[in-house]
Amino acid sequence: SRLQHVGYESAEEAIAEKFHMDNDLLRTLNPGADFSVAGTQIVVANGGGELSAAVASVEVDVSEGAVRAFDASNQLIAYYPATIGSGDAPAPIGEHSVRAVAFDPTYRYDPARLPTFGQRDHGALDIAAGPNNPVGAVWIALSAETYGIHGAPNPSQISKTQSHGCIRLTNWDAVELGRAVRAGVPVAIRETSV
Repeated sequence: SRLQHVGYESAEEAIAEKFHMDNDLLRTLNPGADFSVAGTQIVVANGGGELSAAVASVEVDVSEGAVRAFDASNQLIAYYPATIGSGDAPAPIGEHSVRAVAFDPTYRYDPARLPTFGQRDHGALDIAAGPNNPVGAVWIALSAETYGIHGAPNPSQISKTQSHGCIRLTNWDAVELGRAVRAGVPVAIRETSV
Protein backbone atom coordinates (compact mmCIF):
# COMPACT_ATOMS: atom_id res chain seq x y z
CA SER A 1 0.00 0.00 0.00
CA ARG A 2 3.02 2.33 0.28
CA LEU A 3 3.98 2.01 -3.39
CA GLN A 4 3.25 4.89 -5.77
CA HIS A 5 2.62 2.50 -8.69
CA VAL A 6 2.34 -1.29 -8.91
CA GLY A 7 4.12 -1.74 -12.23
CA TYR A 8 5.77 -4.59 -14.02
CA GLU A 9 8.50 -6.48 -12.17
CA SER A 10 10.70 -6.88 -15.25
CA ALA A 11 11.10 -5.99 -18.91
CA GLU A 12 10.16 -9.60 -19.71
CA GLU A 13 6.81 -9.24 -17.91
CA ALA A 14 6.05 -5.94 -19.67
CA ILE A 15 6.91 -7.37 -23.11
CA ALA A 16 4.83 -10.51 -22.51
CA GLU A 17 1.77 -8.51 -21.47
CA LYS A 18 2.15 -6.03 -24.34
CA PHE A 19 1.92 -8.93 -26.79
CA HIS A 20 -0.88 -10.78 -24.94
CA MET A 21 1.01 -13.79 -23.61
CA ASP A 22 2.44 -15.00 -20.35
CA ASN A 23 6.14 -15.09 -19.48
CA ASP A 24 6.41 -18.86 -20.13
CA LEU A 25 5.27 -18.49 -23.75
CA LEU A 26 7.61 -15.51 -24.30
CA ARG A 27 10.57 -17.54 -22.97
CA THR A 28 9.55 -20.58 -25.06
CA LEU A 29 9.44 -18.47 -28.23
CA ASN A 30 12.81 -16.88 -27.39
CA PRO A 31 15.13 -19.43 -25.77
CA GLY A 32 18.23 -17.76 -24.39
CA ALA A 33 17.07 -14.20 -25.11
CA ASP A 34 18.15 -11.50 -22.65
CA PHE A 35 15.04 -9.32 -22.34
CA SER A 36 16.91 -6.67 -20.35
CA VAL A 37 19.18 -5.71 -23.26
CA ALA A 38 17.82 -2.97 -25.52
CA GLY A 39 17.74 -3.94 -29.19
CA THR A 40 17.42 -7.69 -28.59
CA GLN A 41 15.33 -9.17 -31.41
CA ILE A 42 12.56 -11.45 -30.22
CA VAL A 43 9.56 -13.38 -31.53
CA VAL A 44 6.14 -12.44 -30.11
CA ALA A 45 2.50 -13.40 -30.65
CA ASN A 46 0.23 -11.25 -32.80
CA GLY A 47 -1.76 -9.63 -29.99
CA GLY A 48 -4.71 -8.52 -32.09
CA GLY A 49 -6.29 -5.13 -31.55
CA GLU A 50 -9.60 -3.45 -30.90
CA LEU A 51 -12.98 -5.16 -31.16
CA SER A 52 -14.80 -4.83 -34.47
CA ALA A 53 -17.88 -3.21 -32.88
CA ALA A 54 -19.14 -1.66 -29.66
CA VAL A 55 -20.26 -4.16 -27.05
CA ALA A 56 -24.05 -4.11 -26.61
CA SER A 57 -24.27 -6.95 -24.06
CA VAL A 58 -22.02 -9.21 -22.00
CA GLU A 59 -22.64 -12.76 -20.83
CA VAL A 60 -20.60 -14.30 -18.02
CA ASP A 61 -20.78 -18.11 -18.02
CA VAL A 62 -19.71 -19.31 -14.57
CA SER A 63 -19.77 -23.02 -15.48
CA GLU A 64 -17.59 -22.53 -18.54
CA GLY A 65 -15.34 -19.87 -17.02
CA ALA A 66 -15.92 -17.52 -19.92
CA VAL A 67 -17.03 -13.99 -20.76
CA ARG A 68 -18.72 -13.37 -24.11
CA ALA A 69 -19.29 -9.95 -25.67
CA PHE A 70 -22.02 -9.33 -28.25
CA ASP A 71 -22.69 -6.46 -30.64
CA ALA A 72 -26.05 -4.73 -31.23
CA SER A 73 -27.09 -7.54 -33.64
CA ASN A 74 -26.42 -10.11 -30.89
CA GLN A 75 -23.40 -11.42 -32.82
CA LEU A 76 -20.52 -12.75 -30.75
CA ILE A 77 -17.56 -10.37 -31.15
CA ALA A 78 -15.31 -11.53 -28.28
CA TYR A 79 -14.74 -14.58 -26.11
CA TYR A 80 -12.51 -14.37 -23.03
CA PRO A 81 -11.36 -17.09 -20.62
CA ALA A 82 -12.11 -15.91 -17.09
CA THR A 83 -11.78 -16.64 -13.40
CA ILE A 84 -15.23 -16.24 -11.90
CA GLY A 85 -15.87 -16.30 -8.16
CA SER A 86 -15.35 -19.27 -5.87
CA GLY A 87 -17.31 -21.55 -3.58
CA ASP A 88 -16.75 -19.16 -0.66
CA ALA A 89 -17.38 -16.00 -2.68
CA PRO A 90 -19.51 -16.78 -5.74
CA ALA A 91 -20.20 -14.27 -8.50
CA PRO A 92 -23.62 -12.58 -8.25
CA ILE A 93 -25.85 -14.65 -10.53
CA GLY A 94 -28.45 -12.59 -12.36
CA GLU A 95 -28.99 -9.59 -14.60
CA HIS A 96 -26.72 -6.60 -14.02
CA SER A 97 -25.27 -3.72 -16.02
CA VAL A 98 -22.02 -1.86 -16.44
CA ARG A 99 -21.96 1.07 -14.05
CA ALA A 100 -18.60 2.59 -15.04
CA VAL A 101 -15.20 1.78 -16.51
CA ALA A 102 -11.94 2.90 -14.85
CA PHE A 103 -8.54 2.45 -16.49
CA ASP A 104 -5.47 2.23 -14.24
CA PRO A 105 -7.61 1.98 -11.09
CA THR A 106 -6.38 2.03 -7.53
CA TYR A 107 -7.59 -0.91 -5.43
CA ARG A 108 -9.11 -0.58 -1.98
CA TYR A 109 -8.26 -3.67 0.05
CA ASP A 110 -10.75 -3.88 2.91
CA PRO A 111 -10.40 -7.14 4.88
CA ALA A 112 -13.79 -6.51 6.54
CA ARG A 113 -15.46 -6.93 3.12
CA LEU A 114 -13.49 -10.09 2.27
CA PRO A 115 -14.18 -12.50 5.15
CA THR A 116 -12.39 -15.40 3.45
CA PHE A 117 -9.00 -13.67 3.75
CA GLY A 118 -8.46 -14.96 7.31
CA GLN A 119 -6.39 -12.97 9.81
CA ARG A 120 -6.69 -9.19 9.52
CA ASP A 121 -4.05 -7.29 11.46
CA HIS A 122 -4.82 -3.95 9.83
CA GLY A 123 -7.63 -1.92 8.41
CA ALA A 124 -8.34 -0.98 4.82
CA LEU A 125 -5.44 -0.18 2.48
CA ASP A 126 -5.29 1.61 -0.86
CA ILE A 127 -3.13 -0.20 -3.43
CA ALA A 128 -1.71 2.06 -6.15
CA ALA A 129 -2.66 1.75 -9.80
CA GLY A 130 -0.63 -0.43 -12.12
CA PRO A 131 -0.85 -3.70 -14.01
CA ASN A 132 0.18 -5.72 -10.96
CA ASN A 133 -2.35 -4.39 -8.49
CA PRO A 134 -5.14 -6.85 -7.57
CA VAL A 135 -7.58 -5.50 -10.21
CA GLY A 136 -4.98 -5.01 -12.91
CA ALA A 137 -5.21 -2.43 -15.68
CA VAL A 138 -8.98 -1.83 -15.74
CA TRP A 139 -12.04 -2.07 -13.48
CA ILE A 140 -15.47 -2.46 -15.12
CA ALA A 141 -17.86 -1.74 -12.27
CA LEU A 142 -21.14 -3.64 -12.27
CA SER A 143 -24.49 -2.61 -10.85
CA ALA A 144 -24.03 -5.38 -8.24
CA GLU A 145 -22.30 -3.38 -5.49
CA THR A 146 -18.54 -4.13 -5.10
CA TYR A 147 -18.50 -6.53 -8.08
CA GLY A 148 -16.80 -5.99 -11.38
CA ILE A 149 -14.97 -7.39 -14.36
CA HIS A 150 -11.28 -6.58 -14.07
CA GLY A 151 -7.74 -7.34 -15.11
CA ALA A 152 -5.35 -9.54 -13.18
CA PRO A 153 -1.67 -9.34 -12.34
CA ASN A 154 -0.90 -12.93 -13.34
CA PRO A 155 -2.31 -13.96 -16.75
CA SER A 156 -1.21 -17.58 -16.40
CA GLN A 157 -3.68 -18.08 -13.53
CA ILE A 158 -6.80 -16.94 -15.41
CA SER A 159 -9.37 -19.78 -15.38
CA LYS A 160 -7.11 -21.80 -13.05
CA THR A 161 -7.67 -20.06 -9.69
CA GLN A 162 -10.59 -18.62 -7.76
CA SER A 163 -11.60 -15.04 -7.09
CA HIS A 164 -13.59 -13.31 -4.38
CA GLY A 165 -16.74 -13.05 -6.48
CA CYS A 166 -15.53 -10.82 -9.28
CA ILE A 167 -14.79 -11.75 -12.87
CA ARG A 168 -11.05 -11.71 -13.67
CA LEU A 169 -9.63 -11.49 -17.18
CA THR A 170 -6.09 -11.04 -18.42
CA ASN A 171 -5.18 -7.36 -18.41
CA TRP A 172 -5.17 -7.25 -22.21
CA ASP A 173 -8.66 -8.80 -22.45
CA ALA A 174 -10.01 -6.53 -19.70
CA VAL A 175 -8.61 -3.45 -21.47
CA GLU A 176 -10.07 -4.55 -24.82
CA LEU A 177 -13.49 -5.11 -23.22
CA GLY A 178 -13.25 -1.89 -21.19
CA ARG A 179 -12.66 0.14 -24.35
CA ALA A 180 -15.73 -1.36 -26.04
CA VAL A 181 -18.36 -1.17 -23.25
CA ARG A 182 -20.18 1.81 -21.83
CA ALA A 183 -22.27 2.47 -18.74
CA GLY A 184 -25.66 0.79 -19.07
CA VAL A 185 -24.51 -2.23 -21.11
CA PRO A 186 -26.35 -5.30 -19.73
CA VAL A 187 -24.25 -8.03 -18.08
CA ALA A 188 -25.88 -11.42 -17.48
CA ILE A 189 -24.08 -13.70 -15.02
CA ARG A 190 -25.32 -17.27 -15.40
CA GLU A 191 -24.38 -20.74 -14.22
CA THR A 192 -24.46 -21.89 -17.85
CA SER A 193 -25.06 -20.09 -21.13
CA VAL A 194 -28.50 -20.06 -22.74
